[in-house]
Amino acid sequence: MAEPVDAHQAFFSTCGSSQAPITQGDDDTEQRLWGPWPGCCKKTDTIRVAAAGEDSPAGSFELENVMLTSDAFFDPVEQVPVEQAVCRIAAEMVNPYPPGVCVLARGERVNAELLEYLTGGKPAGMLIPEADDASIKTLRVVGG
Repeated sequence: MAEPVDAHQAFFSTCGSSQAPITQGDDDTEQRLWGPWPGCCKKTDTIRVAAAGEDSPAGSFELENVMLTSDAFFDPVEQVPVEQAVCRIAAEMVNPYPPGVCVLARGERVNAELLEYLTGGKPAGMLIPEADDASIKTLRVVGG
């Protein structure tokens, strides 16, 4: 049985569909964490650090809440191609992983930057399990 990981050792891991890169940690920690699961880990030798302001579209994700969540849930809805969802009111929650937090909630106005983030993330391995259309080719919006 492997030794338990020292509580003072810092590490961060992200589990994807078939890989679990460790972005900070030493080889001993990696072996103790992932040793029992050979072949499921893909080690990376580099950590990309974004420059200040780069890859930080957080301001674009501060969406305008224009309708009560309950109204967006109970009002008539339609499924539209993602290109037609810009400026529409979301009727579903979208929680991509990673990071695993809600980036679009019912009642919020959809913007182009958010849709670009979601559609660009899918080919890179982003999972969007809670969306009505996990492929994010369509989005459920308040009807017409």
